[in-house]
Amino acid sequence: MSRPPSKARLALLGAALVAIAARGAQDKPGGTAPEAAKPAEEKPAAYVGSATCQTCHEDIFNAFQKNPHHLVETDKKYKHTTQACEACHGAGGKHADSMSAADITQPAKLTAAAADRICLSCHLSEATHVGRINGSHARNQVSCVSCHAIHKNGPDGLVARKPAEINRQCAACHSDVWASFLRPYKHKLPAGAMSCVDCHNPHGSALPHAMQTVDANEPGCFKCHGDKRGPFTYEHAPVRMEGCTACHQPHGSANPRMLTRAQVGFVCLECHANLAQRTPSASGTLGTIPPAIHDLRLPRFQNCTICHQKVHGSYVDRNFLK
Repeated sequence: MSRPPSKARLALLGAALVAIAARGAQDKPGGTAPEAAKPAEEKPAAYVGSATCQTCHEDIFNAFQKNPHHLVETDKKYKHTTQACEACHGAGGKHADSMSAADITQPAKLTAAAADRICLSCHLSEATHVGRINGSHARNQVSCVSCHAIHKNGPDGLVARKPAEINRQCAACHSDVWASFLRPYKHKLPAGAMSCVDCHNPHGSALPHAMQTVDANEPGCFKCHGDKRGPFTYEHAPVRMEGCTACHQPHGSANPRMLTRAQVGFVCLECHANLAQRTPSASGTLGTIPPAIHDLRLPRFQNCTICHQKVHGSYVDRNFLK
């Protein structure tokens, strides 16, 4: 009779079988190595608080104390209390250990969409940002930090407040528009009496050209020119359908009324071309309607608003005569 195997031999045999099974699992498609063979997962960086950031970035930290974003540091309704720096830059534990700029998020060096995602995590629900995602600035890869100075000192540091400063900032990109204000007649932006954001919402709008709105969804022009808004009994269709820019050039014009053409008659004839004809009619007039009294060769008929005074709309006359 053969002697039964000893306990030591049984232990060795069991270990060999486990090793063979593990090797076979690795060779099979989708096989996995034993838990001990897996690389250790990297732990997420820890939050260290703004006091740690102050150690190296004291000048930025001190300026930030007078910045509107400092509320994130002190107000308990925000989830990053005492961690305002990391609210935008991400957890700073790894950066604090390595001192490497590669280990911290820098919104100014991110793509516009990635930088906006950080800002909109808090600001998305604000009324002024309703059109931000579909606004022209977002679509043209202009991020929030392109206009807003996040770390600057004082309440005016985050964004320019004075009209001249706002206009200078907008003109840095929109130089072609700013050149329009060199025309003889314009809104008083160069004088510093108005700013671009009086008419345009830089965060986006439901109207074309990011126009500001007043009283629900009406164009921002009516904020100052309320006498032109109506409602009128007899409306002039372009005012309702196309808005003020159908006839007016808001940035600057060669016409005293800031019309799109130098002469009033040319503006009207863009829509009312049926009033003109190439040759004089049988009655000798250059113009139609009946009665054909509009001889467009005469100066008084070249300025339509001499008679049609209520071109924005009338309460009593469908021809806008009064």
